[in-house]
Amino acid sequence: MTDRCGWVGIESIYLAYHDAEWGVPEYDSRALWEKLVLDGFQAGLSWLTILKKRENFRKAFEGFHPEVIATWDEDDVERLLQDAGIIRHRGKIAATITNAQAYLRIQETQPFADFLWGYFDHKVEQNSWASQADVPTQDARSLQISKDLKKAGFKFCGPTIVYAFMEASGFMNNHLTTCHRHKEVAAMARENQV
Repeated sequence: MTDRCGWVGIESIYLAYHDAEWGVPEYDSRALWEKLVLDGFQAGLSWLTILKKRENFRKAFEGFHPEVIATWDEDDVERLLQDAGIIRHRGKIAATITNAQAYLRIQETQPFADFLWGYFDHKVEQNSWASQADVPTQDARSLQISKDLKKAGFKFCGPTIVYAFMEASGFMNNHLTTCHRHKEVAAMARENQV
């Protein structure tokens, strides 16, 4: 039996996500924005719910291209509220449009990836958590990033959401030391190459 992090369930989609994607360093600005938006949609729900609907989200949000979504209006919000394939939450849908606009403002001065990786000095934080109980749900850095994202105009990006996003996007290697992915993910870090 393969050792995995304590949060992983038994469903194949969850196992595949953990084993192939979670914690892998992401350096693409658009992909990071998509992950942050999906983490915002997850608020109050399980990540498994988002995983099962992720392809529906990608279709409904036209591939999560901020340049497209930033131009959407109330008609688009109403259209998405009718889409049973996604989480139909007016506030989160409207926030996605607002977040696209905020993303584009950041991109005017620097790539979104650089903005985020700058909080980590462009290096993956290598943690050594022995058990799931040791892993925090937020920290001082996620509090600061959340504050700065909100100042930039983002919504649904509280410190717990930001922390989960940072774990999932590989800014920190939070695979447990007993997990088979810990060493593999540690070897993927591309230090100072953002």
